[in-house]
Amino acid sequence: MARIAGVDLPRQKQARIALTYIYGIGNPRALRILEKANVDPFKKIQDLGEDEVNRIRQVIEDEGAVEGDLRKDVAMHIKRLIDIQSYRGLRHRRSLPVRGQRTHTNARTRKGPRKGTIANKKKATAKT
Repeated sequence: MARIAGVDLPRQKQARIALTYIYGIGNPRALRILEKANVDPFKKIQDLGEDEVNRIRQVIEDEGAVEGDLRKDVAMHIKRLIDIQSYRGLRHRRSLPVRGQRTHTNARTRKGPRKGTIANKKKATAKT
């Protein structure tokens, strides 16, 4: 099993698809990396030789941040926004959509499940 940037790549997948399992690498960047490393993008990970895996690993290290470094950078950018109390930082702190989406309806992914307050009000108003 090939291990690149701390991620075990799936053996049955093509190299161009398997590289996208690494945080910070999508389809275009995966193809660019494989082109620089002179590796066939359609070759399966299990068929790659040790020298090919090392070339891919070297290209990824040379290109820039992936996995832990990139996650840390993103977290630091969000923390900076929160610290300077920008509008975007306040939205992050309150777990609300950051990029101007509406919240009256929708935004359930960011806000979480609905609170069941209406069901509780019905019980409170009922008299015995």
